[in-house]
Amino acid sequence: MGPIKIFVSLLTLLIVLVCLFFVSMHTLNSSNNGAIDRWCETTPHPDLCKRLLVHDKPRYRADFRIMALEAALKLAHHTQGFAIELDKLGGTKRKKAVSADCCKLVNNTILQLNQTLMGLKSREISDFDAQTWLSTSMTNLQICFSGSGELNLTSFVSPIRLSGLTEMISNSLAINQVFLNQSETNSDEKEGFPTWVTQKDRRLLQTESIFKRANVIVSQAKGSKFRTIKSALDYASRINRGNGRFIIYIRRGVYRENLEIGNDLKNIMFLGDGLRYTIITGDRSVGGGFTTYSSATVGVDGTGFIARGITFRNTAGPAKAQAVALRSASDLSVYYACSFEGYQDTLFVLAQRQFYKLCYVYGTVDFIFGNAAVVFQNCMILARKPLSGQANMITAQGRGDPFQNTGISIHNSRVMAAPDLKPFVGTVQTFLGRPWQEYSRTVFMKTFIDTHVNPKGWSPWGNTNFAFKTLYYGEYGCFGPGAVTKNRVKWPGYHIITSISEASQFTVDRLISGRAWLRATEVPFITEMYTSSFISIFKF
Repeated sequence: MGPIKIFVSLLTLLIVLVCLFFVSMHTLNSSNNGAIDRWCETTPHPDLCKRLLVHDKPRYRADFRIMALEAALKLAHHTQGFAIELDKLGGTKRKKAVSADCCKLVNNTILQLNQTLMGLKSREISDFDAQTWLSTSMTNLQICFSGSGELNLTSFVSPIRLSGLTEMISNSLAINQVFLNQSETNSDEKEGFPTWVTQKDRRLLQTESIFKRANVIVSQAKGSKFRTIKSALDYASRINRGNGRFIIYIRRGVYRENLEIGNDLKNIMFLGDGLRYTIITGDRSVGGGFTTYSSATVGVDGTGFIARGITFRNTAGPAKAQAVALRSASDLSVYYACSFEGYQDTLFVLAQRQFYKLCYVYGTVDFIFGNAAVVFQNCMILARKPLSGQANMITAQGRGDPFQNTGISIHNSRVMAAPDLKPFVGTVQTFLGRPWQEYSRTVFMKTFIDTHVNPKGWSPWGNTNFAFKTLYYGEYGCFGPGAVTKNRVKWPGYHIITSISEASQFTVDRLISGRAWLRATEVPFITEMYTSSFISIFKF
């Protein structure tokens, strides 16, 4: 055999071997990909899942949950880079406002994803906790996007929107929901108290001795060490106080401050002299160049926040559009005997588990809005006089994913016209709510509804049929002249609830896992679905 024939034979053999190698590798990769493909097909966004988890080989669903979370967290860090670049661009006041919001909100998403991942790996959290924090992660991004839309800067945040992070969190929500469904006991059924509750916290809102236990006293009197609330918060952030409760007693006065209580400030309590006497006020608004998020007079992120006897106010007025008095994303937070006063977007229940007891809420358009899991009990919900031609919308709930465990529950309360609206009840339309996002979820239970509420009850979002099939709006056992359901909307997603078991999904126990943490403070709350007379204690 000549040299040329030998060379040709060797080359042919080499080609055959290379082909066999690639065929075998393709077969191996197809086998590996087939496993992850089957897992990913169970998620809402399977293509993204397959792309990000192509090298992973989960044996069990628990492995798949962790891998999906790790991929989401990695993607969140990548998305953080986009947010930082936007912030560096600077530009107009409006661009700075949007980029500052999005930077903070993406950072908060990283925090939520990280604590979810670490908690599940160590088995220190429940599936209910995980679903709550994943819901918050997605909500943070939605608020970034909505804020850009308010200031006509939608394209400005496109790199964040197109990163795929929202879709991957949606996948994680769907995966975790399977575990939540299978759990024999959720976090709301556990006995005992969460780690932030100390023995001293018990009866915290029930005893006058709390005033003597304040760590800091804020007073506008001459010579006071802390004359602003911000100075007290700065002091709380400087000292080494561990995870214990830090009580800031705010003496009577009007405090014109815009406050941020960050994630590093956990277990803060604002204690006032009563909602008529201790008032925190600001006037930021979307009309003034802020986003809804950044317009808040007080914004709270730190876990375990409690407020008692405080008024949170925004005085921008109805002509300045969205203007928030309080923005809360504090998990396991309580607002007791407080007042929230504004017009459009008064109370931003942004995310996490929140409880409002014996509170007043005043406003006009969407004045209780957001995507928290939140219960209002024994509260006064007061619609004010809006701008000419406007209608009042009490709620605008922002659930954007069917697996988010969020919703607004208004229980054993009163829905009334504020004094300035009463002379105009015949000419101003007031509705119980409208769908801000596709899976909006709101219920009114055992609540008095006065005559100012339109017989249809609920309003569409503009002149559309948006979310009619996907929302969940319900009324259970309500009473009063505005509670008649005969002429209510006929949307597929509207429910006249007659089943106690269905109504119980929106109780303190089920919606905010309240049995595990509210009893620690011994703030009074109702768990059963019975009709009880409204408690007349609004004398603060």
